Amino acid sequence: MQVYHGLPILTAQPGLTEQDGVAHHLYGHLDARCNYSVGLWLDEALGVIKAVRARGKVPILVGGTGLYFEALTRGLAKIPPVGEAASAQAVSLLENKGIEALRAAVTRVDPAAATRILGDDRQRLLRAYSVYLETGQSLSAFQKDTLPALPPGSWCAMSLYPERESLYARIAARFDEMLAAGALDEARAFAERDLPDNLPVMKALGLKALIGHINGQITLEHAKVEAVRDTRRYAKRQYTWAGGRFSHWPVINGNAPTEPLSKALYIIENDKPA
Repeated sequence: MQVYHGLPILTAQPGLTEQDGVAHHLYGHLDARCNYSVGLWLDEALGVIKAVRARGKVPILVGGTGLYFEALTRGLAKIPPVGEAASAQAVSLLENKGIEALRAAVTRVDPAAATRILGDDRQRLLRAYSVYLETGQSLSAFQKDTLPALPPGSWCAMSLYPERESLYARIAARFDEMLAAGALDEARAFAERDLPDNLPVMKALGLKALIGHINGQITLEHAKVEAVRDTRRYAKRQYTWAGGRFSHWPVINGNAPTEPLSKALYIIENDKPA
């Protein structure tokens, strides 16, 4: 979400003070109408990594979306585009029969994907099922022969694990800070553009709730509760992903800023392979 222009507050893009003279890349460079994807990001990220290394610097990638890190380190399959009919059929199953029926369908046509997709991850379950409906082949079959974009041993990684209850408290406090900094104005500008609901940017945490308040559907307090709840759920999925897909990564625990930073620097400086 941080690639989109117009949502620096709601997507917590680093400000000038936070950047502190260090070059940052791929923040706020795309219009909201761009239907961005992990494949497009991978092409851009590889270009940035190459350019940073050419300057004799170490590129550091940060974020919370595990699929993007997985594309870099494990590869991204070339999957045929899914048409509207297949997508609509998958969505219809979810809307009419629920998430368990969708998971059962994925288990039937792609048991490997069903095992790999953790928790209530509707987007990835819909993706797996719609690919099968479109192609007659499982998503796992397409992913079988992928190659990592970054060669093994050329990178190191780590997962940051703040204490969960402390993190949840910070999530609530941060949304108050976002509102004070002008998040409602950002959402109002997006509401005035009347963008289609199916654009990826419309899934930015807090955006839908604030637009609901702007349109008079819910109170600001209700919007805040929804945004904080959705962010907590996202954080929970991040814990699940890190503990499953990235369980081999070194883990940095702690809430004090200096402790995780010193451990992260140690891993980077000693070039500990992932």
